[in-house]
Amino acid sequence: MSKPSIAPYFPFRRIKIINQTVTPGATGAQIEVQPDKRYQPICHGCGQKASGVHSWTRRKVRDLNLATSRLWINCRYRKVFCAQCQGILIEDLEFFHPYLRVTTRLARYIYHLCQFMTLSEVAQHMGLDWKTVKAIDKFYLERNYGQPDLKGLRILAVDEISIRKGQRYLTGRVLFVGKNRKAKTLKRFFNKLSISQHKSIDAVAMDMWDPFIKAVKDKLPRAEIVFDLFHVVANFNRVIDKVRNHEYRKASKEDKAVYKGTKYLLLRNRKNIRRQSHRQQLKELLALNQVINTVMILKEKLKHIWTYRSRTWTAKALDQWCSLAQSLNHRSVNTFVRMLERYRYGLISHCEYPIHTG
Repeated sequence: MSKPSIAPYFPFRRIKIINQTVTPGATGAQIEVQPDKRYQPICHGCGQKASGVHSWTRRKVRDLNLATSRLWINCRYRKVFCAQCQGILIEDLEFFHPYLRVTTRLARYIYHLCQFMTLSEVAQHMGLDWKTVKAIDKFYLERNYGQPDLKGLRILAVDEISIRKGQRYLTGRVLFVGKNRKAKTLKRFFNKLSISQHKSIDAVAMDMWDPFIKAVKDKLPRAEIVFDLFHVVANFNRVIDKVRNHEYRKASKEDKAVYKGTKYLLLRNRKNIRRQSHRQQLKELLALNQVINTVMILKEKLKHIWTYRSRTWTAKALDQWCSLAQSLNHRSVNTFVRMLERYRYGLISHCEYPIHTG
């Protein structure tokens, strides 16, 4: 009958286990390992066989927990001469990185946790310093995304991000992150591309932000600019709120009770209003005020413009929308109409390139 062994839990071929200790209560464990001399030492920098051994040293690295025990590996290893790197480097034992104080498999586990938890939450969960967790997360982010693949670019999306507690953003293929919403920020990315890459880009989705528009027109003169539906509707939601405030001030004292608490009801999509009391209040408000009822109809018609696939029909729908909006003769609505007319080229482009920044 074979003796029980923990060796299968440490499938690192270049080391061998020489000792193990467990703390009282089995809250922690320590494994003593050293290089397996059946293997010639290799350089961690280039992966080539070392030309000689310079010295011996030790390092204590954290590993994945063994059941409920926090596990450390106390490793004795060599510093070697490397003819290829022309220097003294540590040998590669294939289970820890020279700049991280954890095993490779624990580092990967921590990196995956960081995609769903904050640094401090991961640090508390693993019993590690948050700076250690941050260093691991940064190492893998730089390795995986430090050099983005810029080949085969045809469609781009440009958007700003908001970093605050409780908000998360899922993105597609991230190519560039820059600071400030300025034309020169976006141009820094375009300057990384070759002339042939500039010519290969067909369309860029963005919001109606003049610095970004300028950067695209300067650097990608043949690319179509496509304005994002979400940003246009978000701008019109602000118009709706101004209209609501204006109509509230004009309303009688008895009618003002209907207006109260309707700000976010007007901004939400109808299908997302599920409470019967909210649906009833919105119905009463729209029946009470013709102007607000009209801007809500305009909001739905505005979204519909992005469903067309013909430039002619898109332009016709946009003109009809602007004509209906101007019939209200409301200052905020008229300002929004003038903005749409100024940027109509990017609204019409969507029929040929149905893309968005999401």
